[in-house]
Amino acid sequence: MSFVQIATALLAATGVVASPFRLTQRSYLGFDYNTEKVRGVNLGGWFVSEPFITPSLYNISGDPPIDEYHLAQALGSNAQSVLSQHWNTWYTADDFATIASYGLNHVRIPIGYWAFQLQPGDPYVQGQEPILDNAIEWARNNGLKVWIDIHGAPGSQNGFDNSGQRDVLNWQNGDNVQATLDVVKYVAQKYGQTDYNDVVVGIELVNEPLGPSLDMSGIEQYYNDGWSAVRDAGSDTGVVIHDAFQPLGFWNQFMTTPNYWNVVLDHHQYQVFSSGQLQMNIGQHIAAACSIGGQTQSEYLWRVTGEWSAALTDCTPWLNGVGRGSRYEGQYDGSPWIGSCAGNDDEIPAWPQERQQNTRRFIEAQMDAYDQGTGWIFWTFKTEQSPEWDLRRLVDGGLFPQPLTDRQYPNQCNF
Repeated sequence: MSFVQIATALLAATGVVASPFRLTQRSYLGFDYNTEKVRGVNLGGWFVSEPFITPSLYNISGDPPIDEYHLAQALGSNAQSVLSQHWNTWYTADDFATIASYGLNHVRIPIGYWAFQLQPGDPYVQGQEPILDNAIEWARNNGLKVWIDIHGAPGSQNGFDNSGQRDVLNWQNGDNVQATLDVVKYVAQKYGQTDYNDVVVGIELVNEPLGPSLDMSGIEQYYNDGWSAVRDAGSDTGVVIHDAFQPLGFWNQFMTTPNYWNVVLDHHQYQVFSSGQLQMNIGQHIAAACSIGGQTQSEYLWRVTGEWSAALTDCTPWLNGVGRGSRYEGQYDGSPWIGSCAGNDDEIPAWPQERQQNTRRFIEAQMDAYDQGTGWIFWTFKTEQSPEWDLRRLVDGGLFPQPLTDRQYPNQCNF
């Protein structure tokens, strides 16, 4: 019997829940998830464009396209030059230096399958991979760790515009799952090896599969197959699985034997995508975040809140998708009118003092709550015009703590 098995058995006999990942972490993973906290930011809107992050990309003649699939179609022969220009300018080496200067240690880089492998009939264009290589080097130069996140899967895994295709949910049909595994294997073979394992510490198998609308057993099988694809590629890089919108604790019995190692569970926590959430006052928002933190304490896997924001409304234009209004103003999803969105995207110095205070309180509470897991990764580093989703603006506006340990509202969660 191995040390891991003996230790696990002894702990089980005493009634203590043991985490095999804490016993079987490989020392060359590149980041110690047992003893260090993830402090990160997403590089959203870069290799998978999103209308609300970079609306200028989508403001082309005629009706704005609803996602990158239709953007590439609309741009036609200009797609390569337009998107290449975007990839080469939206993030630069200077951004990575700024991220490190904030005291952060991780960047999560969303990228679509199409960067590595096109499917028949795809309008997407390629050229992202060399820039991703540059990004990893910029991260290395600034002491940052990287998650490579397969943010868009063939056929779309959730029907969101951030998957590349909105209003489509065909990932589990045909050969789409196998095509996604092929991409994971390629990524692991290239980025999960010695040349990168000091920097690339996570490969996320797929972002936000829409569990309530998909076959959950199929998602679980994909996660097992994806884990094997990474390991069969000879990589011990962390394998990141999203919670598939299942309740906290759902994955406690998944990948829990010593046969698995270096597995991270990714939670995404937003409080603006239902009318009930939007009607909460600031105290209720903070209590909800604190409750999440308390619940994650009992989860079995390493768990990182890989997306969260400072948003308290869904007022940002196109946040819910091109052509859709906000729930907050009663324009979408059957929501009642809750309030006015006027001035929502004003720069932070123009915000009312109460809004600034509430946003700072909300950010601090979430940081404290998600630290009850293995840490957090904010969404996102920059936007063209949406301060409550924009880490740079929040730092510059004094609403995101600097240093990260600074608290104007300490112990809100009483942890």
